Amino acid sequence: MRDWAKARRERTHHLIELGGLVQKAGLVDLTDDDRATLLGAFLDIAGQLQGGNDTAPADLKTRWRRAGLHAFDADREHDKTTGGNDHD
Repeated sequence: MRDWAKARRERTHHLIELGGLVQKAGLVDLTDDDRATLLGAFLDIAGQLQGGNDTAPADLKTRWRRAGLHAFDADREHDKTTGGNDHD
């Protein structure tokens, strides 16, 4: 496979995974799949990480990472008890 095709495939896979995170967080349903709302939320997050907030960006990232790791752990535990067969 050519390098450009491999890079494109890897980028596509990465973007699909990111979209999966949006779905996993429940944002698609909570925003009625309104992409302008989702983009606005992401822009707000980016602004917070650029220091447009009272909370330090490093503290935000730590808090968000901890919550994400907890959610991944909960999913793994749920999959162990259900056999992983009841995800959307």
